[in-house]
Amino acid sequence: MKCDKCSHEIKDGDEREFNDQTLCDDCYMDVLSPTRTCDPWAVFTAKSLTDNNTGSVQLNETQTKILQVLKETGGVEFPILVEKVGSDSKVVEREFAALRHIEKVRAEMRGDRKVVRLW
Repeated sequence: MKCDKCSHEIKDGDEREFNDQTLCDDCYMDVLSPTRTCDPWAVFTAKSLTDNNTGSVQLNETQTKILQVLKETGGVEFPILVEKVGSDSKVVEREFAALRHIEKVRAEMRGDRKVVRLW
């Protein structure tokens, strides 16, 4: 059986039903809880957690790559960021949202292009 959204193989019994679609676990989670880059409560929580500590944040490998690419380029469009990071677009989107919540990255319009850049 295949996921109706991403076409990955699903083992029997592991499928999830949502709105007449058969989904894998990852796609099911994306549908139930989509990534939100602009989430005031997530920003508040992330800032309060970093303020309680030393102000430093432990980043994972993908987050570190995102910051490095944005530092080197000065900002790029999201598809280019995904390509340079070398990961799945959903993974980069999720990690970008986490970095946005701790105010490390942001998006801006440059002419008619939406560019992601360092905060």
